[in-house]
Amino acid sequence: MDSPRQSTNAIRSQEVKRSQNHSSSTRKDAYARLLSQHHSSKFNLYLDQYAKDLSYQREENLPSSLLKAQSDRLNIPQRKRDQVPNSFSDSSDFSPSSLKSKGEESSLSLYMERLSSRKALQDCERQQDVSDRQRRGQRRDTTTSHDGDIESGEEIGFLAPNDSHKQLKQQKKNKDLNRDVISKETSPPAGCSQSPKKAGTSGQEKEKSKKQKKKNLPQDLEQKRGREEPAAKAQMSRPKSPNGKDKKTQQPKASATYSPAEKNKNEGGRGSKKQVFEPYRTLEEVSDGLKRGELIQGQLRINPKKYQEAFIPSLDDTRDIFLDGIVARNRALNGDVVVVQLLPREQWKVVRSDTDCEGASGSETQKENLVQTTQKKREHTPRPDGIVEGQCSDQDELISKVHNMSLAGTGGLQENRSIPRSNGEILQKTAKVVYIVEKKHSRAATGFLKFLPDKPFAMFSPVDHRMPRINVPLADCPEDFSSRPGDYVNTLFICRITNWSADSNFAEGRLAKTLGQAGEIEPETEGILMEYDVDFSEFSDEALDCLPKNLPWTIPPEELRKRRDLRKECIFTIDPATARDLDDALSCKQLPDGNFEVGVHIADVSYFVEEDNALDATASQRATSVYLVQKVIPMLPRLLCEELCSLNPLTDRLTFSVIWKITPEGKILSEWFGRSVICSCVKLSYDHAQSMIEAPEKMFSTEELPPMDPVHPIDEIHQAVLNLHSIAKNLRAQRFSGGALRLDQMKLSFTLDKETMMPQGCYVYQYRDSNKLVEEFMLLANIATAHHIYRKFPELALLRRHPPPKAKMVDELQELCDQLGIDLDLSSAGALHRTLNTTLGDDEYTSARKEVLTHMCSRPMQMALYFCTGAVKDEQHFKHYALNVPLYTHFTSPIRRYADIIVHRLLASSLKCGPHLGLSQQEVEKQASHCNDKKTLSKRVQELSSDLFFGVFVKECGPLDSEAMVMGVLDQSFDVLVLRYGVQKRIYCKSVVGVDSFHHHKVGKKSELTLVWTPDDMEKAPVEQIISIFTLVEVQLKADAAPMKYSAVLKRPDDDQSLTLMT
Repeated sequence: MDSPRQSTNAIRSQEVKRSQNHSSSTRKDAYARLLSQHHSSKFNLYLDQYAKDLSYQREENLPSSLLKAQSDRLNIPQRKRDQVPNSFSDSSDFSPSSLKSKGEESSLSLYMERLSSRKALQDCERQQDVSDRQRRGQRRDTTTSHDGDIESGEEIGFLAPNDSHKQLKQQKKNKDLNRDVISKETSPPAGCSQSPKKAGTSGQEKEKSKKQKKKNLPQDLEQKRGREEPAAKAQMSRPKSPNGKDKKTQQPKASATYSPAEKNKNEGGRGSKKQVFEPYRTLEEVSDGLKRGELIQGQLRINPKKYQEAFIPSLDDTRDIFLDGIVARNRALNGDVVVVQLLPREQWKVVRSDTDCEGASGSETQKENLVQTTQKKREHTPRPDGIVEGQCSDQDELISKVHNMSLAGTGGLQENRSIPRSNGEILQKTAKVVYIVEKKHSRAATGFLKFLPDKPFAMFSPVDHRMPRINVPLADCPEDFSSRPGDYVNTLFICRITNWSADSNFAEGRLAKTLGQAGEIEPETEGILMEYDVDFSEFSDEALDCLPKNLPWTIPPEELRKRRDLRKECIFTIDPATARDLDDALSCKQLPDGNFEVGVHIADVSYFVEEDNALDATASQRATSVYLVQKVIPMLPRLLCEELCSLNPLTDRLTFSVIWKITPEGKILSEWFGRSVICSCVKLSYDHAQSMIEAPEKMFSTEELPPMDPVHPIDEIHQAVLNLHSIAKNLRAQRFSGGALRLDQMKLSFTLDKETMMPQGCYVYQYRDSNKLVEEFMLLANIATAHHIYRKFPELALLRRHPPPKAKMVDELQELCDQLGIDLDLSSAGALHRTLNTTLGDDEYTSARKEVLTHMCSRPMQMALYFCTGAVKDEQHFKHYALNVPLYTHFTSPIRRYADIIVHRLLASSLKCGPHLGLSQQEVEKQASHCNDKKTLSKRVQELSSDLFFGVFVKECGPLDSEAMVMGVLDQSFDVLVLRYGVQKRIYCKSVVGVDSFHHHKVGKKSELTLVWTPDDMEKAPVEQIISIFTLVEVQLKADAAPMKYSAVLKRPDDDQSLTLMT
């Protein structure tokens, strides 16, 4: 077997020879000239004569050399002759119908009919010494990794010599787009062959190539790789280190064959450089296309685990639109708002089901039937719908290759795909980006530098595979980087993209900062913040000048007179023990008639943050505080967050209050909104409140609770907590009986060393009655405020809506649950909540099964969104699906959410206790959209921070043993929920030590893996272990060699448990 280096050398030699003799750009330019001349009499004569020659060949079986003779008579140069077939195959630019006469049309049709056969014969005559393996081998513009994995097949065209002109047409079109994009492909399997034209070069040509390669190495190697690799690395595997070596060299450009006219044809006057990406449409073209419905706008999501796959939402809100490879993405990055053009229907993708798409299961039988499928000229590949990135099936490389052939336009796989298959296959639309409306991605990335000898720039390799590789000037690099590049192998940098031209696989950028050593918490954290565009800089002097100057600050007497004075009421806060930004407080006073006066009191941030000043601009841009494991990146200066606005105990504070008269059963009798002033009597933690709830008769001592106002004794506060808990239980019961849904997922928390801030321990956060108490009254306040501001400002209110889940995915999940024997009703939010909490048994693993099922149910769910009511005309779209309420907003956290500040301003204006909101409908909608973006980024940063700390914890304290429950089965791997720590990991069957073989089996939607373990005692039979959803397994979490990374290792089952692990 050839070594990886030998394989790569062979491919390089093919590249060199092919580029010298058959430059794709040259063909393309010659083709353009032919198009401009196709009405000439000389050209028409050539077509007619060729048609006659073909007819004559049919009768006499004459060789195709007649074509050469005829071409000589017409004075067509050899290079142009060789280009004619490929040029004519692209009917999108030149079709038979464009000819002037029927005779001409007939000639061209006849010409096209025999095209592939003629080329096959010519190539066989030219390359008699080419082996069969080379003839069936890789395309010259693709490569394989050292282990033969295939990252993408978007460039592959397995065309037999007798393939139709339609296949050649689409292959030529896609080849022009993807020529420089590496696909890391292996040779096609038996039964699939390429056109001989695409076969390998002769031995003599290989020798030439080797000499040239030796001459150019090492100084040009990396840059050659650079020009050939896709900038986003969508078609290649990630290098194991910043100095990854699994890259192929660039084919030399045959620039000497370019005429001045041909050079001018290339964008930017770059001579021999080809267009890698299509130029963007003009704004006018895009606007017209959107109006006519020919183009679609949406936000791009790139799959982080399969970064050649991207998606945008479909207009009909069903299955997402699929974009395959970086060429289709056209330099757009994750999160960008783009405009796409749908590809022709015959290029749409076939998937088996939405459930398969989401990684709940994957079918090995698809691989087994692949050859039959290809022979039937149809696709047969489950692929992700993209609702949840990173949960897609790991179908083997061969299926990935054949799947992508459809997107490359090979017509042989496109028969009868407009009709859904009886086996559950469904069409998914595919598209390409033609315009970027808004670059929402920060264009920043963390990564490593690679030194390129004799180049004025270095190569930057981002850690995030969805980002392109970036050329950065050496002037940005550390001073000794060129002389000592090895010193920076493990150094993290931040780089920002400044440009990405259409004729380059690489972006251009500038280094923003040297972060530090990879694997250390602070450099890694700073990299996360910069990459996700979190502003963690100090607040500007202009912003700080907006804060009160006279400290310690006290409430002005004139402001007190404007407000309802609640300072003597028993009001307290309940927050996490470490919280410092206390923005909500509660009160509960029993009335003589047996009812209660319940108050929710929210920090009046809008009093300090006036509209349109510098502090307001900063807050609106940050939009949210970002909570990391070890710290908070605040939306507002700490003087406000932790002092002036925070409802600290025993201190007068300005608030916005909602006060209800409410019955013990939770029925609201009256409601009051207004600005107020309070003095919290105690700061309770959730633990304190939980202790009070669990011990209603206990007399707590002062030592057991934080300092409190002596005016309000401990048992008064205790009774208020108990009353709130009782009312909250009734409110909660009413909510869920009325159709609300809550999908709780496990959350990992850490205990940190106070000095080093390193993780000392971790645990799954418990959501208890004290949390539920606070949640119920915050929800009640938000719902009440939403109704109030919408009633007062029907065109300007900032609300929050939650669209229903995607119907098709819900149907797929329902079918899967039915087959698993799970009585889950997905018909509504309320039905789902009810059955989710009653159908999973009652044993020690009930909560684990519920967690797995909750994860499955979360996949079809959509994100909740802020919006301006004037921008959404249909009031039905205002509804919040999970809460099952018609109107909802955010009012209760203005210290950490800018949306709440806008709501406060609307509320103040409606109550005539504040100025009118200075924002127009369009400005409110724009701010709502910005808040949505920042909230999504904040959530992702929080998750990455937790992953970072857990990776450190595993490294420092591991290996860690735990039970785990299977939550998804693919064809070569399965996902598990690690019960002790609440983390989710994927286990790859091929990497499990001790597993001799494995087999995937799928019936309907139910997917199973059978692992065959090598017996400890060779005299015994192999041990089989069945893996399906809800299977219990034992795993061990172990640190990887890569910084901050860890893996879940499947442990061998006990012999007596191996066949009975299914739950």
